[in-house]
Amino acid sequence: MQSHEVDYEIFGNDMQVVEIELDLGETIVAEAGAMNWMEDDIVYETKMGDGSSDDGGLMGKLLSAGKRAISGESLFLTHFTNTGSHKRRVAFAAPYPGHIIPIDLTHIGGELLCQKDAFLCAALGTELDIAFSRRLGAGFFGGEGFILQRLRGDGMAFVHAGGSVIKKELVNETLRVDTGCLVALSSGIDYNIEMVKGLKSMFFGGEGLFLATLSGRGTVYLQSLPFSKLADRIIEQVPTSGN
Repeated sequence: MQSHEVDYEIFGNDMQVVEIELDLGETIVAEAGAMNWMEDDIVYETKMGDGSSDDGGLMGKLLSAGKRAISGESLFLTHFTNTGSHKRRVAFAAPYPGHIIPIDLTHIGGELLCQKDAFLCAALGTELDIAFSRRLGAGFFGGEGFILQRLRGDGMAFVHAGGSVIKKELVNETLRVDTGCLVALSSGIDYNIEMVKGLKSMFFGGEGLFLATLSGRGTVYLQSLPFSKLADRIIEQVPTSGN
């Protein structure tokens, strides 16, 4: 299914919102609860499945919902459609500070892997699936890297990153990254998890026990402040009983 061609505008600096402009009949698919505002003639419906290729019927929708449940995501996605005769806008924002990354899937080979909580919204026709890491090391030790979402299509997709966003182009290179700092990568990048070497580094280095190893040719998006680290810093400052 060819994706709908949507226009967009991103507002803000560190707490961004993306406003999507829809022509008559165009639809954007978003995570439940991501919508901030919408204009007249925009109608929304919560559906089981992403709407790509009719999701293969009822069984396809159930399978898609089951996969999302395994990844800890909502069973449902919300579809926003312009039913009026003029262009209308609907806006989305992530639930924590950071930046929104617009990605034209045609420019990266039609496929993107992203952290399970990074997806914000995408043009109707984009297939949302989950991608299990191919190696057992990534599955058992990766933490955030156990399950990645796979986005396939030929339209616009929007993912969210915490803190600052760094885009890196790898050309047959290897990059080692804190697993939480990885946001998304194109299909040409091989992803694995490796254990930190040396007992001293492992237990006293403060960098975690495992790093994501990215190699190959393609695009990688990184974030400077994963939500997990932000939450840890906040929890550290919460007074305990008796203080």
